[in-house]
Amino acid sequence: MHAETPLREEIRALDEQLVADRRHFHQHPELGFQEHETAAYVAERLRALGIETQTGIAQTGVVGLIQGSEPGRVVLLRADMDALPLTEETGAAYTSQRPGVHHACGHDGHTAILLAVAEVLMRRRAEFPGAVKLVFQPAEEGPGGAEPMIAAGVMEQPHVDACFGLHLLNELPVGAMMVRGGPLQASADDFEIIVHGVGGHGAAPHQTVDAVAIGAAIVGELQRIVSREVDPLDGAVISVGSFHGGIRHNIIADRATLVGTIRALNPATRDLLHRRIAEVARGVAEAGRATAEVTINPGYPVTVNDVAMAAFARSVAETVVPPANVLEGRPIMGAEDMSFFLNAAPGCYVLVGSRNEARNLHHPHHSALFDFDEASLPIGVELLTKLALGYLTREG
Repeated sequence: MHAETPLREEIRALDEQLVADRRHFHQHPELGFQEHETAAYVAERLRALGIETQTGIAQTGVVGLIQGSEPGRVVLLRADMDALPLTEETGAAYTSQRPGVHHACGHDGHTAILLAVAEVLMRRRAEFPGAVKLVFQPAEEGPGGAEPMIAAGVMEQPHVDACFGLHLLNELPVGAMMVRGGPLQASADDFEIIVHGVGGHGAAPHQTVDAVAIGAAIVGELQRIVSREVDPLDGAVISVGSFHGGIRHNIIADRATLVGTIRALNPATRDLLHRRIAEVARGVAEAGRATAEVTINPGYPVTVNDVAMAAFARSVAETVVPPANVLEGRPIMGAEDMSFFLNAAPGCYVLVGSRNEARNLHHPHHSALFDFDEASLPIGVELLTKLALGYLTREG
């Protein structure tokens, strides 16, 4: 296939390999920082294409570097490789061969897409200046592979000027995309609150400090933070996902443990939630003659698309699918560690539709029934390829 071949035709010629790659990854899923087979497969394919390849970055990360025809800007393209600890129930012919591990979020598709992009760009490297970094990242589902890859130096040697990525999305039909400047996905942090009271007999509550009752009051007061202290136009969520206290029906508990998640679409709101959760929990506990031990574990920051890069990405997306199918949409309260790359270099993260209800490919992400329409794969390849070529060859 020669460089003058129309790009879409060149990508379509890769369809069979693209689907085969995706199904291979789907059948052999691996959890975060355990993607040894996936990383080896990716590295072998990159090296077979003649791409300079590094492995073992942040344990299982892989980076390929394609040098263009002359010096210029450097663009990073990212795909995540990990699966989820879930038993697949799709019944697909290519179902997971590893019970308890399932590509239930489309990362198998992301990895296959970036491998195809690598092949197209390697063939066309005489057409663009600068370089393309292909980042195959581990552990997006947790505890996070983007931050340690950046700490290992992937944004340097050569220095990255812009970054792009995509996520297949079953909330959008195949042939649609969502491109949005500014906040796209929420930050995600978790918290633990341990209430320390005084236990005793259930028939003599006046002799105790009931940790369960105080914990319940804390749950209610945490919701007031969102409803009464956060700007209604700022997205924020505090959810208590687990509450444990007590061991027997007639024993008042001396300890209760609450754990939950914190989501925000604004870094300032995120800081407010962190501060007020601690203050409210300790204040409610003190009012009930108890104490509260509060731990907040920072996770992924807000995923923010650079406004100018989002406008550029939209212009590119409108050449891949009909312009009417390129939507702005609304931010999503789910989190994504592409946020770390976008904090390190301006860029844009695009959501690519993968839903097909007629084929029963509409189940939500992180579901045992999740699967997506593979017709979305070449759309993703064309998008990332054009983003890289467009960014490296544009003026200014």
